[in-house]
Amino acid sequence: MMISPVTPSDHQELLAVWEDSVRATHDFITEADIAYFKPIIIEQAFPNVTLHCVKNSDSNIVGFIGVHDRKIEMLFVLDKSRGQGVGTELLRFALETQNVQFVDVNEQNPEAVGFYEAKGFEVYERSPTDDMGKPYPILRMRLLTSA
Repeated sequence: MMISPVTPSDHQELLAVWEDSVRATHDFITEADIAYFKPIIIEQAFPNVTLHCVKNSDSNIVGFIGVHDRKIEMLFVLDKSRGQGVGTELLRFALETQNVQFVDVNEQNPEAVGFYEAKGFEVYERSPTDDMGKPYPILRMRLLTSA
């Protein structure tokens, strides 16, 4: 799997991956919230993180990760590409090249929580709302380090 940096010309395709992934894994998020988040992601989130992606053999993006200050701010994989190692490869890349230590995960997305726990992260704090104040509890996780 080849990991590539993302350019602004990729942002619309990333947004499509985000929406596909959210619809498959975040059944607690409303249509109104998806519509609310989309412009924020394009205008504020993407420009403020370091983005990398995985493309398939047709050069279509199948997953991406956004990191800022040692924290995974976003990791999304197309639904049809889930379970094929895309997320694991993106996480490995971030751990090796960006010294990632933290991630916030929606508590209502147990698959994501389990994914990060299996990769060595632990919950250290819970917030009853997300960063936008919406009623989606967030689990703050950090990478366990061996002493």
